[in-house]
Amino acid sequence: MKAERLPDGGAHDKCIMVRALESSDMDAFAEIMSLPRVRRGTLSVGYRSPEQLAAWYERRLKSGVNVCAVLDGCVVGHAGLEVHRPSRAHCAHLGLAVHDAYHRRGVGSTLLQALIDCADGSLGLRRIDLTVFSDNAPAIALYRKFGFVEEGFSRAFAIRDGVLADVLHMARLVDAPSLQTI
Repeated sequence: MKAERLPDGGAHDKCIMVRALESSDMDAFAEIMSLPRVRRGTLSVGYRSPEQLAAWYERRLKSGVNVCAVLDGCVVGHAGLEVHRPSRAHCAHLGLAVHDAYHRRGVGSTLLQALIDCADGSLGLRRIDLTVFSDNAPAIALYRKFGFVEEGFSRAFAIRDGVLADVLHMARLVDAPSLQTI
């Protein structure tokens, strides 16, 4: 578990804890994924039950890392890396969602830093890719802050609010980990 202190605009600092997502978090995870800003900002359908998310989570456990952000004992965000199969085992796909009430408070940065640390320091990943709605300026700025660059653009990629929406494809590439001799 990793802790990071962030200013919350109040009289004292709050501590965001990042830890592995657990099966007991599915109710909170389902709530987050059904919030209006999360549904609009992600490629998720939303309105999935905790049971549906638990089944999805169990499938993803086999090929990735899933973490959550906890603030004041509440799950306020989720991020995951889905590591690709053998010929692309150096790559993972990123997904991230932050509770509507906690946007612009550092939760996304904390989650993303934790996954990048894991990708670089433990998994040896050289590429992390993602898909983001092209009008989601705060998310695009967050990804750029962590070294993601735009690789492509897809028109009419997904239906959002009854309209076909465009997306950007972004990725972060890093060199292979260095060899440390003993």
